[in-house]
Amino acid sequence: MLWPVSSPARPFDTIFGQVRPLDWLCLAPHPDDAEIGAGGTLIRLAQAGRAVGILELSRGERGTQGTPEVRVAECARAADIMGLAWRGQLGLPDGELRDTLEAAHALAATLRAVRPRVLVVPHHHDRHPDHFGTYHLSKRAVHLAQLKKADLTGEPHRVSRVLLYQGNADIRPTLLVDVEAVQDTWAAAVLAHESQFAGAAISETVTPEIVERRRARLTYWGTLARARYAEAFETEDPLLVDPLAL
Repeated sequence: MLWPVSSPARPFDTIFGQVRPLDWLCLAPHPDDAEIGAGGTLIRLAQAGRAVGILELSRGERGTQGTPEVRVAECARAADIMGLAWRGQLGLPDGELRDTLEAAHALAATLRAVRPRVLVVPHHHDRHPDHFGTYHLSKRAVHLAQLKKADLTGEPHRVSRVLLYQGNADIRPTLLVDVEAVQDTWAAAVLAHESQFAGAAISETVTPEIVERRRARLTYWGTLARARYAEAFETEDPLLVDPLAL
């Protein structure tokens, strides 16, 4: 269900669930990016009872296939499959995602509204301008969201941890997550974006073979993690690990 939000205090639309404090929030430049790059991890967290959300920065309106109306319905359907607590759209222009003050204020205000503890963003090595643009935009927004004197509505909020997920380029992960147990749910969530993955192949990403192609990556990372399938992330700050858990 689409819940339009027109208040300047909330520069986003809620398309699934309710606005609430989140344990994890994944930023997606376009609909389906979060499912493809981090979907298994998000599903595992949701199944464990964590409050998990996705925020699309654009509606993917310049994509070759689908319309914004069709894609928002697909996003809601995928959110239900994944068990998300919330999914929203910021409505920034597709193809123009970059670090501007206006966009950073909108994203920072959203971070204050949903208050994620962990933020997951695209890797800056990605070849797609909207993906590395989202990374740089998120850096400024995370900074602004915590400033008491920033010209923003809402109470200041500090994100505790930022993770980078794999999109269209290879990465050198510092964190691998076993996602074998949620493969069927992950595939269903990805394929809920039917307008992108049920028609003609447009690119290496927009293709009916998306699950097969992405699962090859999961298999590779799983080999390194001694698991069947794993998702890869990179941390920019060191992780504190209990040696007894190793």
